[in-house]
Amino acid sequence: MSLLADYKAHTAERAELGVPPLVLTAEQVAELVEILKTSPIEDADYVMDIFQNNIPAGVDDAAYVKAAFLNDIVQGNATCDRIDAVKACEILGTMLGGFNVQPLIEALKIEGEVADTAAEQLKNTILVYDGFNDVKSMADAGNAKAKEIVESWANAEWFTNKPALDEEITVTVYKIPGETNTDDLSPASEAFTRADIPLHANSFLVNRMENPLETMDELRKKGHPLAYVGDVVGTGSSRKSGINSVQWHMGRDIPGIPGKRTGGVVIGGIIAPIFFNTAEDSGCLPIQAP
Repeated sequence: MSLLADYKAHTAERAELGVPPLVLTAEQVAELVEILKTSPIEDADYVMDIFQNNIPAGVDDAAYVKAAFLNDIVQGNATCDRIDAVKACEILGTMLGGFNVQPLIEALKIEGEVADTAAEQLKNTILVYDGFNDVKSMADAGNAKAKEIVESWANAEWFTNKPALDEEITVTVYKIPGETNTDDLSPASEAFTRADIPLHANSFLVNRMENPLETMDELRKKGHPLAYVGDVVGTGSSRKSGINSVQWHMGRDIPGIPGKRTGGVVIGGIIAPIFFNTAEDSGCLPIQAP
């Protein structure tokens, strides 16, 4: 079977478990890149969707292959019917940091819309590591776009440009009486699946109550996002995997970042301090309401 047929079959298998497909590996991305180089592109809409949304970001090997291909497009060393240099910079900007940084910095040297787009993406990227020195050197040498980026970082526009928190949030309460510890949210018996956040989230609260996933499905029919509510929430050591499961069921997708979610609301009479901090760091809104 071809890559596309294999991945569609895999997607169908995972759908039976109620979870999205696994992210593409570096080898699969390399095959996908070859498909994107053809003209016309086979199953173009599907190929673009998985290229943009089913490849991990950061410094994963698959992200390296993705970033290298996009860099080749920006630099004129590769062509794609559906991705020009500007679009390539936009996609690079969704990759958070890591292998996307240097291609965006190099794009600043290309005058016009490409440099403009690369600059806007870098303004909202802070995981640049040594890339900061490259941008600062370019700014000192007179590159106007690099100077804009440094000033934007200094003014924390990557944060201030984010949507403001809504004045009012309407949620449906998903109340678990008493204390829920992180082993309820992320059972140790299923620890081997923790790296696969959607699959691991299927074990959410299964040791604590009957039919937790079905209960959440019923509550969602009210039309509001769910809020996790408990008397005592988040004691225990599996804090990150616990909040991952809460967010998978009660958060929202992150564009371009597969298998992970952000957002969500956790309310507790008492919230364990480190769980509280982990929730905040993950983009969740924890509220202690004694």
